[in-house]
Amino acid sequence: MSQTATPIDTAPSTVFEQDVHDGFSRSPKFLPCKYFYDERGSELFARICELDAYYPTRTELAIMRCHAGEMAALIGRHARLVELGSGDSTKTRLLLDRVVDLEAYVPIDISAEYLARAASNLRRDYPHVPILPVSLDYSRPFELPRSVRANRTVVYFPGSTIGNFTPAEARRFLRIIEAAAGPRGGLLIGVDLKKDPAVLHAAYNDPEGITAAFNLNLLVRINHELGGEFALDQFRHDAFYDTRQGRIEMRLVSLARQIVRIGSSSYAFARGEPITTEYSYKYDLGEFEKLAAEAGFSLRRSWTDENGFFGVQYYAVDRAG
Repeated sequence: MSQTATPIDTAPSTVFEQDVHDGFSRSPKFLPCKYFYDERGSELFARICELDAYYPTRTELAIMRCHAGEMAALIGRHARLVELGSGDSTKTRLLLDRVVDLEAYVPIDISAEYLARAASNLRRDYPHVPILPVSLDYSRPFELPRSVRANRTVVYFPGSTIGNFTPAEARRFLRIIEAAAGPRGGLLIGVDLKKDPAVLHAAYNDPEGITAAFNLNLLVRINHELGGEFALDQFRHDAFYDTRQGRIEMRLVSLARQIVRIGSSSYAFARGEPITTEYSYKYDLGEFEKLAAEAGFSLRRSWTDENGFFGVQYYAVDRAG
């Protein structure tokens, strides 16, 4: 069965609508994972991070608790700290507690509502630090607030979010970060490492069903924001590790042959047809160091847990200005 979209009557009116139309016109169908993070999606992801099987957050937090002082020293005095995909900024607090004379903390997140709430909490807890939240899609070139005078800019990109990009996309994205950090800048980044596929499978297929709800929330957003008519019980969550590609692939699988309308467009689904919603690439430390070097960064320090599940690395921008 050919899976193509019917012609649309009018041009998509939002970027979200255009991305959905473009993704559903592909084979296989695809939805950008950045749309996970509306307010509901951000709340669900925070719950995922608390699950026993979801090791990345717990492991990265343990690394941060052990080494945040060293990381703060590398960030240095009178710096501007920019966090991409800040969420509730839990890990960042470990840095804010230790960085000396921080000129500003700039949390960036695509979910404006969630970001505003997190920024309010941070202003209460860190009244001496200027908190300058920015809501935008950081996967595209962006500008930082110009009001801050700082010795240097350090970008903090925690979690395993870099894995959501293909290696070629990650290289391009790291160049965006390099441009934002500028001369004398730095990058503190979390990288999920290659490991036993059974550990990965458990992390992305929790028995509580929270990851499934997080994944299906993409369809809820389409229904609410774009006039979609998805029946949620006609799709199921699926995630598996592709050992050849070195990545988790998360999908929503159609349980029946069906036609789904979104506004003035219709999309056909075969029984068993997937919508790919996320890739999560895993690296070994040498692979990622090479990727970062191609984007203009030099490795300064690297920290891992005792199992080698996760790495946090600090890079310096190569160019002097």
